Amino acid sequence: MIILPAIDLKDGKCVRLQQGKADALTVYSDDPVAQARKWVEQGAAELHVVDLDGAFDGKPKHAAVISDIVEMLQIPVEVGGGLRTDADIEKLVDAGVTRAILGTRALESVEVLKSLVHRFGDIITVGIDARDGFVQVKGWVETTGTRAVDLARQVEDAGVKTIIYTDTATDGMLGGPNLSAMREMCQTVSCNVIASGGVSAPEHVTALKALGFDNLYGAIVGKALYDGKTTLAAMCAAARG
Repeated sequence: MIILPAIDLKDGKCVRLQQGKADALTVYSDDPVAQARKWVEQGAAELHVVDLDGAFDGKPKHAAVISDIVEMLQIPVEVGGGLRTDADIEKLVDAGVTRAILGTRALESVEVLKSLVHRFGDIITVGIDARDGFVQVKGWVETTGTRAVDLARQVEDAGVKTIIYTDTATDGMLGGPNLSAMREMCQTVSCNVIASGGVSAPEHVTALKALGFDNLYGAIVGKALYDGKTTLAAMCAAARG
């Protein structure tokens, strides 16, 4: 497993939300590029970046910042938030992003997803955000009637090689990941799964590893790092096992 520190962008700043709520926001840095560099200096092998304004507004708002992060750090960077058009994805491809994370668009049309995978290849990644096992979209403000594992099967069948699975009830709460949900997801698909939501201590990483799934590629960590509840070094050491 690898640990991916999260860089969440809003109004040009590095922030964290609690359970994805825009009104439960904490600003951690006015310089996202410097924050990203800090994580790399502390041992990050990859970064997870979310354009929160893009997620809420349906159109990316931080293309320049994201391009700067990718260009300066030279490590794999995955990016999500408001990628609703082919042009949005093309901009990330041009910027050198490793994975472009689709959410709402992937749920709307599996046929479109297949065509995107055919066109862009493994850069197409799907973020499945769920509460109580049901998919949430549009910045987690809408809960659908689609089960997360059913969407995951469709996504894998479309050719997607990586799924980022977020349990929104645990996100930003520091209480640990939803292990039963993660187990079900990793059992459902054979593609890579990245865990997100509640991963905030080395023992949480150890518990994820103990599930025993080879396709559990990594875990995203955010608030716990920013609040100093743990260190990136400690989390990476747990991930190495």
